Amino acid sequence: MGGAVVDDAPPGVKAPDGGWGWAVLVGCFVITGFSYAFPKAVSVFFKELIREFGVGYSDTAWISSILLAMLYGTGPLCSVAVNRFGCRPVMMVGGLFASLGMILASFATSIIHIYLCAGVITGLGLALNFQPSLIMLNRYFSEKRPLANGLAAAGSPVALCCLSPLGQILQYHYGWRGGFLILGGMLLNCCACGALMRPLLPPKKPLELEESGHAVAEEEKKKKPQPKKKLLDFSVFRDRGFVIYTIAASIMVLGLFVPPVFVVSYAKHLQYEDTKSALLLTILGFVDMFARPLSGLIAGTKWVRPRAVYLFSFAMIFNGCTDLIGSQATDYVGLVVFCIFFGMSYGMVGALQFEVLMAIVGTEKFSSAIGLVLLMEAIAVLVGPPGAGRLLDATHNYMYVFLLAGCEVTLSAIVLALGNFFCIRKKQEDQEAKMEMAVTASEKEGLNRAVEAEDDEEELRERENGKVKAGEEVMTVKETGEGGDETQL
Repeated sequence: MGGAVVDDAPPGVKAPDGGWGWAVLVGCFVITGFSYAFPKAVSVFFKELIREFGVGYSDTAWISSILLAMLYGTGPLCSVAVNRFGCRPVMMVGGLFASLGMILASFATSIIHIYLCAGVITGLGLALNFQPSLIMLNRYFSEKRPLANGLAAAGSPVALCCLSPLGQILQYHYGWRGGFLILGGMLLNCCACGALMRPLLPPKKPLELEESGHAVAEEEKKKKPQPKKKLLDFSVFRDRGFVIYTIAASIMVLGLFVPPVFVVSYAKHLQYEDTKSALLLTILGFVDMFARPLSGLIAGTKWVRPRAVYLFSFAMIFNGCTDLIGSQATDYVGLVVFCIFFGMSYGMVGALQFEVLMAIVGTEKFSSAIGLVLLMEAIAVLVGPPGAGRLLDATHNYMYVFLLAGCEVTLSAIVLALGNFFCIRKKQEDQEAKMEMAVTASEKEGLNRAVEAEDDEEELRERENGKVKAGEEVMTVKETGEGGDETQL
């Protein structure tokens, strides 16, 4: 398993933290919006699809489920593609796939065709855009990376607020087939976003230095052949921090997406109008829109950034407790308050989840790490909401659904915080001890070298003194000889 990374950041190249990075951030903002909002926005066409194909709501709900499963489950495939071909070509091909899937779905004659086209093909296209965009964002930003992650993550609620009303307008004027066709054309913008992902290049050097550098590099390559980089680096599992993060994130995803799915149905169950019930998601998305950049700004401060893992744990506990308290809501006001606080906590989690992963594994291994994490989360995404639905069918009480979701998210926060405190701290202490030993050894080696250098200097001085003395004796002999000659004359 080997292959060259086409657009890996060259060694010694510092992240610009601005410049063209802001264009990369805009592209990542759009891609994040399409990736997370599109599966929810497609749901506005479900009633038309039910009427067209004579299927049930559960059958049409599989479209969104397949989209999410492809977005998360194809993570390792995206990692291999990025490590083999680079971010820009992978994203442009992904944009074509995403658009092609929706265009083909507009000609569907059965619900199975829509599963394959809008679900599998479009889902794969969005996955091929989402993961590379995060990788490029990580390469272009270092000091401002938390803020950049927060701004990029804000694309999800912004796109949801735009795509859902747009989908309703398209359905009203053009039907579901025309709506799918137009949305497919909109997804071609993913190709434009992919074109923005310009690889980082090393700074230009003077011609003489460049030629000498090439010569030295060629000699080093001949002496030491460089090992090929793995297309999918499983060595990240040796990192305790990555293993703890993966376990915690998988538990979190079991309950994180449950409340947005069931809150509207919860309001309808309390005998509120459809329009009033749907307004809850708008409130949630509006709060989420501002919570994500603000969380990124806070995470980028000097005091908080080294402790970003604990801020992420706090966000998850905040989210879990909101679910637990929200389960006791019995009227519309209570649900509005729940959506406000859930939007805040949900935005914090969305802004920090990939920032923490970047901080744990670093830039070099992030392309492989995010693919493996998304694969693990895909299993939880497919289990979480359906499991909550079965609980609802068994109990006919939304309180238990929200209690289960809150317990799962809170448990993930405890796993992450305690695992980081006990395991990662111990690992850091071991590394510090090794560094001290290395410093001690290097100091001893330096002292030995200093002593040897002093001995060499003394030898050189003695030799020089000997030469000087010999020269003086020769001069004395010559003078004596000349004096004798004069006496003879």
